This record gives sequence, structure tokens and C-alpha cells, in this order.
Amino acid sequence: MTFDYDLFVLGAGSGGVRASRVAASLGARVGVIEEKALGGTCVNVGCVPKKLMVMGAHFAEEWQDAAGFGWSVTPPTHAWSTLIANKDREIARLNGVYGRLLEQRGVRVHRGRGVLRGPHEVELRLADGSITQVTAQHILLAVGGRPVRPAFPGAEHVMISDDVFHLPELPRRMLVIGGGYIAVELAGVFAGYGAQVTLLYRGDLFLRGFDHDVRTHLAQELRKKHIDLRFGRDVARLDRQPDGSLRATLDDGSTLDADGALAAIGRTPNTAGLGLEEVGVKLDRRGAIRVDARLRTSVPSIWAVGDVIDRVALTPVALAEGMLVAQQLFGAEPRAVDYDLIPSAVFSNPPIGTVGLSEEEARATVGAVDVFRTTFTPMKHTMTGRDERTLMKIVVDRATDRVLGLHVVGPEAGEIIQGFAVALRCGATKAQLDSTLGIHPTLAEELVTMRERCPDPDHELHVDHVNARPKRIVSEQWGEG
Repeated sequence: MTFDYDLFVLGAGSGGVRASRVAASLGARVGVIEEKALGGTCVNVGCVPKKLMVMGAHFAEEWQDAAGFGWSVTPPTHAWSTLIANKDREIARLNGVYGRLLEQRGVRVHRGRGVLRGPHEVELRLADGSITQVTAQHILLAVGGRPVRPAFPGAEHVMISDDVFHLPELPRRMLVIGGGYIAVELAGVFAGYGAQVTLLYRGDLFLRGFDHDVRTHLAQELRKKHIDLRFGRDVARLDRQPDGSLRATLDDGSTLDADGALAAIGRTPNTAGLGLEEVGVKLDRRGAIRVDARLRTSVPSIWAVGDVIDRVALTPVALAEGMLVAQQLFGAEPRAVDYDLIPSAVFSNPPIGTVGLSEEEARATVGAVDVFRTTFTPMKHTMTGRDERTLMKIVVDRATDRVLGLHVVGPEAGEIIQGFAVALRCGATKAQLDSTLGIHPTLAEELVTMRERCPDPDHELHVDHVNARPKRIVSEQWGEG
């Protein structure tokens, strides 16, 4: 059978673009269809604009801290509209970069929506209103995920994370609903730009799945920054008031008022309306596409990568998955995706960097562990007087001395963890960390100078036996793919 394409890709986000480029470079005829902006969630409404807004939010503290170093600084003012306009300009530039990368590889880009019509056939519903059909030897589904919307009465008044990046103005009082890292990051963004923020989460502590010490430490630090954390509470209904504000009625009958509300309560695979069931592509109970170790679906000619398979929803993972599909289909030596020891960061204020197992996971997996933990004032704040503490923690397998997990809450945590992730992938032991000379004075040197173990009886109290479970050494976090 003759096909129009060797590979046709639905979705031009991180995984879809990487697969398209690599396949085309290996000689394949490749087409891709995207109904929104090129780059997917990460570039447009995820990691890139979020990190830009996080960076800007830090200036709220920087100008205050400058006084401790002798600077005389006039209190600044902020123009939210300028932030959004400059962010939009940078995202538009990146959209263009993605388009040129595909064009330079000879990938044909279609603008619109693709729907499966067979194991080798895709219906293209193009942006100009026309509909056409294409055939492909292989089809790749890389359509990502989307934010979940709440279902309580008045939910129509609530923003989701996508909306934050297009807000025309900053609400004076902001209610953030959710306890995942998106909620935590955006709460910090709003607070940094001057909003009064309340973060509401139905669980007893946010960031479920992260190390317990990391969670409790960050909660303490966010409260210092005047973010009102309310755990064990949920919204029962939300009502628009005559003055345009919002009133949230909570599940205990209490109320709180806000000028804006954001629900960051999770993400779901973007599989609706793709014709998957009709052609035999199987889904799991959450609606994610089921794939095997090679990322092939239940239909042999159809593959899937990224958030839509709901494995590890991180941009670098989607990139690796897209690369694997292209290489194994078109002749390069494939490198399997290893989901163990994936480093990641939460860009809260202060940020989190983590790789490997939490203490709770390590105890459930190997049993006896040694824990090394320290908190201290960063050197900068010995001059500024700011009440901020950094946490660093190492979890070690007592039987083998292998480092199972490493966690940081403090300035540049993600930058620090990236390097240590390499060491953990190489099987680093605590003795090898101890033998490494630190760079002085830095925050990161603490990770090679900690010698005193935490007493087991005290640390056992932190173990959340409900959430602890044996697992591979893998850190599974946000949907930015």
C-alpha cells in the first residue's frame, strides 16, 4: 500500500515536534497537525510562561533585600499588562522557532484538528474549514493533556491554569484551589506580584507524593510570605457578588471573599473526540492511551507519547519518548526511555528540587535507611535579615550506602539537583558524596558536607504509611509535556 506519509503526528507539542524532526532527519516523510499554537502546553501555557512569571515575581523581594547590601531603593511599581505583553512576545517568538525547526526538516505542518478514521487514516479538519483525508504508515498521538475543571456550583467563575497567562489584570485577592505543584507555583506568582493569596486544599498537606519534610518545610516558608494556607477544606459553592467579587462557601459552612479564583486540581489526557475507540485504541480508566514499553498502542500502526499516555508528565520525558518512537521506526539505534531517577523542580518561592525516592518511599522499598537533613539560613539572608530557611535532605540505603533520594528547598534548587541527578544515575553512594570537595561558599556544598544522621525514632514519625508504597526510583510530576 502506498501512503501519503511515513509518519503522521497529531499534536505539535514537545513530544510531537521532537518525533517529527527526528523522523524527518532519518529520511521519513512526515506530516503533523496542530489546532493551537506550536509548542504545546509547555511553550504556551505551561513551563515557559510560568517560569518567566516566576522570575518576575522574585523582584518583589529583591528590591527589599537590596537594602541589606547598602542600596537605597525607591519602592517599585508593577504593570501587569506589561508583563503579559512581554510574555506574549516571547511565546510568539518561540512559536516561530518551532515552525522553522519543522520546516527546515521538511515536515509538512497542517493547522487544524486530526481525527482517526482507521489504523492508517486521519481526517484533517483544517482551520480554513475544509476537511481532507491523509494516510500514513505510522500515526503518532501526541495531543497532550488539559486542566480539569471543578464541578461545584459556581465553577463557571473559576479560572484554570491556562487562563492565568492571559489575565488582563492582577486580582487584588486571589483564591487558589488545589494542592499540586501547579497550585503552589501559581499561588507564589500571585503573591509575588502583590495579591493577597489564599491556597485551599482538601488534603491535610499539599504536594502529595513529595517527601514529607519537603512538604512541611515549604508550608512553613509560604506562610512566612503571607500566603494563607488552608488544608482540610474544600469549596462547596462559589457566588458572584453584586460588586463583581467572588464569595466562596467552604465545606464547613465558612466563607471567604476574593476577586479571582483559580482551580488547579489536576490534568487529564486530551483524548476526547479523536476517534480512538472507533479504531480500537484502548484507554485506561483515566482516559489515557495505553501503550507498551515501545510506546505502541493496541493498534500496531498507532503510537502515543507525552501527557496523553499519563506516565510521567514532564517535557523532557515527552521529548525522550518522541525520540524513541522516531528512532525505532526509521532506523536509528533507539535509546529506551528510563523512567527511574527523573529529576524535577517545583518553581515555588522558595523552589523545590528533587530526584529519586522520598524518605517514605525509600523506607517502603528497601526498609532501613539513613537520613541526612539540614536547614539553614542562606548566606544572602544573613545580610538581608529575611526569615527564610533552606532545607537539604539525603536518603541513603543503609545496606548498600547508595543514595536513593536527594531533596532541596531553597534558592536555585532545580539548578543544584540537575547535577546531582547525574550522580544518582551513576549509582552514587553517600561515601562518594562525602569524598567530594564542596565549592565554598555555596548552598550546594551542604550536600557533600552533611555527616550527622537523623535519629531513626524522630524521623519515623514523619513516615506517611498511607502514601508510602514500594516503587521504582522515579519522580512523577507535572503535566508540561
